[in-house]
Amino acid sequence: MTTFVDRVVLHMQAGDGGHGCASIHREKFKPFGGPDGGNGGHGGSVSLVVDAQVTTLLDFHFRPHLKADNGKGGAGSNRDGANGRDLVIKVPNGTVVQSLDGEVLADLVGVGTTFEAARGGRGGRGNASLANARRKAPGFAELGEPGDKLDVVLELKSVADVGLVGFPSAGKSSLISVISAAKPKIADYPFTTLVPNLGVVRVDNHTFTVADVPGLIPGAATGKGLGLEFLRHVERCAVLVHVVDTATLEPGRDPLADIDAIESELTQYGGLADRPRLVALNKVDVPDGKDLADIVRPDLEARGFRVFDVSSATREGLRELTFAMAQLVDESRRAAPPAEPTRIVIRPKAVDDAGFTIEAEEDGSYTVRGSRPERWVKQTNFDNDEAVGYLADRLARLGVEEKLAKAGAQAGDLVRIGEREFDWQPTLYAGVDFVPGNRGTDLRLEDKSTRPRAADRLEARKARRRRPEDEVEGAPETSADDLDDPDDD
Repeated sequence: MTTFVDRVVLHMQAGDGGHGCASIHREKFKPFGGPDGGNGGHGGSVSLVVDAQVTTLLDFHFRPHLKADNGKGGAGSNRDGANGRDLVIKVPNGTVVQSLDGEVLADLVGVGTTFEAARGGRGGRGNASLANARRKAPGFAELGEPGDKLDVVLELKSVADVGLVGFPSAGKSSLISVISAAKPKIADYPFTTLVPNLGVVRVDNHTFTVADVPGLIPGAATGKGLGLEFLRHVERCAVLVHVVDTATLEPGRDPLADIDAIESELTQYGGLADRPRLVALNKVDVPDGKDLADIVRPDLEARGFRVFDVSSATREGLRELTFAMAQLVDESRRAAPPAEPTRIVIRPKAVDDAGFTIEAEEDGSYTVRGSRPERWVKQTNFDNDEAVGYLADRLARLGVEEKLAKAGAQAGDLVRIGEREFDWQPTLYAGVDFVPGNRGTDLRLEDKSTRPRAADRLEARKARRRRPEDEVEGAPETSADDLDDPDDD
């Protein structure tokens, strides 16, 4: 038997971006042909889309962990990695996406409505894309950015125009079965209906949907019975119909008391006071039910309700009731504000917006917050000194070094960027006096006392280029590693 599930928790993971490749083109008679490492592919994203064929969240109850494909890594010969495939999750119409703390992220109403829940990580750039006039042969590549991780709660709220509310066994399922093509379970015991049933009703040129909301009893709004689980399904209804059993044999039950109890639960749930109400006095085909309906009708009309005597068995009064439903639904639709066209709002950044902020913590450390510096840190391979130097240059150009100094940071202070912590060293001279070293190294990261001056390094490079016949006794021999050094070209 199919189980109805209208609330699930999903754990979504977007794909990670592929790593870039650090590669040098080599061929016969051309040992150094320049960098040719390709870029990594982007990770796949996770999106939710409304599908008319999906009516329950049952699949996610058994499979709550969803992950998109990772991007592939780049390769030599300028070969870029493939992008990861996006994961598209089909959900029912009326699904509400919430964070674990109850914040509404998206309300998916209408077939085709899409919400990107988790974005895939960017692929890292290969060393061919990182080459520039100063760094002609990078010995590093960017790492792929991790994809977003998100835990959300999916809640299904039925999208219906009319909601049938009432006590168990009041005849709601029978009523919806005769005014529409829905075939709900019908039996002579309470709580027969365990899931909301939807039916489409056609009256002349009017078409609307009717929902049978089960499980409403006194205390439903506080968790008693099944009502708390299904009260959410009446939120979107434009019209509410009280279905009252006039032939019940239960002691203490009468139509007025039943309506008062249901109205109390709707009031406690909240947000439904403005919905127009109709009253369907059901089971008037039973003689006692007809007599009771005649007795209570004046009292209900005095309260402002429109009252209809109906019978699902003989179909008495159903035509008048469905026409009244169609009239109220049509009025609600006309009163609804027209749908506004989709607009793209462009909000340019302020002139003085640096794209990051620096916060001084109580423990004397500093935290740098911003999408760009945090992403750069994630994409940096900290096992490669040249990659670390490149990160320092980017942060310096962004203005992080300058703002840290203005915030009062001193050499050796702890600085956090994303999930990384650093001992800030302003003596790194990021972006200043840059002289390329061997691939994968950065001379600025060496100890300052032993770091050769730029002029000394230039003389050393000239010495390595001298022809063999110009060498003098005692001069250092040129090794094969020196000849292949890409920074010498």
